[in-house]
Amino acid sequence: MKLKEFAARIGLSQTTVSRAMSGYPEVKPETRARVLEAAERLGYRPNISAQRLATGRAGAIGIVFQGGGRFGPHSSEFMGGLSTRLQKDGIDILVSTVETEADEAAAYRRLAASKRVDAVVVHTPKVADARIALLQKLGLPFVVHGRSEAERPFAFLDIDNFGAIATATEHLAGLGHRRIALINGDPATTYARDRDLGYRTALARRSLAADPALTGHGEFTDENGFRLMQGFLALPAPPTAVIAGSMMSALGAMRAIRIAGLAVGRDVSLIAHDDVFPYLSPENFVPPVTTTQSPIRSAGERIGDLVLRLLRGEAPKALQEIWPVDFRVRGSTGPAPG
Repeated sequence: MKLKEFAARIGLSQTTVSRAMSGYPEVKPETRARVLEAAERLGYRPNISAQRLATGRAGAIGIVFQGGGRFGPHSSEFMGGLSTRLQKDGIDILVSTVETEADEAAAYRRLAASKRVDAVVVHTPKVADARIALLQKLGLPFVVHGRSEAERPFAFLDIDNFGAIATATEHLAGLGHRRIALINGDPATTYARDRDLGYRTALARRSLAADPALTGHGEFTDENGFRLMQGFLALPAPPTAVIAGSMMSALGAMRAIRIAGLAVGRDVSLIAHDDVFPYLSPENFVPPVTTTQSPIRSAGERIGDLVLRLLRGEAPKALQEIWPVDFRVRGSTGPAPG
């Protein structure tokens, strides 16, 4: 069925139908809903090439990954959610991989100049992230997964990293733990800064000193979790509890605890942040892992929503969300030994 026939069957102009299916803000929500319902019922699918010529849109969203290590299980889950949402509106994703910050900046300039994408998604922002100012200068619409300091408002979705780690630290301190370690991410990133601040704030509330030797940074991998946990356990006064920044680093930490002849939940309590991987469930660990929890796939889906709303003309300042994080107590945490 062509656009002319479909428009005639539902009693609307071809222009109105095309604009409704492309999400133009001047089309009334009830009209857009009517068109989408009729398209689903009648099996109408627009000619993408013709639609892009008519609307001036590329019909694609871009995302740039810097370095091969950045595209791991967290990225895969996020991309799954983002793709699921955008496909509902017939939007494709253009993925680029680069090696350096300069390469990433060049990639954004090419995308803006070529008009191959309508917007981009920025991930893992730093506390002061040059990408945000660059994209604003280029006039390329974007949504950030996370937060950053910037002179002008921008659209973002983040989780309450401060509250998540503060809650975890408070829980362990309430169980009598005084030596609590933290496996954190890259200290240049906003989420790692917020987690560190939540950790230190919770310790201060309990009149506990933050020992720099009990904080480690790096990518959230099994290997890094193992290496950092081994270092904590080798200290003259090792921790009796640890907070791991992801389930991947928690795997390594648990392995190091067991190799040291200690029991998770009895000798060393453990809390992990769970991005909800379908293949890595905290309930299936032995013992089941206490977690702060926020599904990263759902974040990808929601950012897809925010991108589409941004392209429909909503102001970036109106598209800013901070999600609370669930706390689930399981068998990996217990009273401090002794």
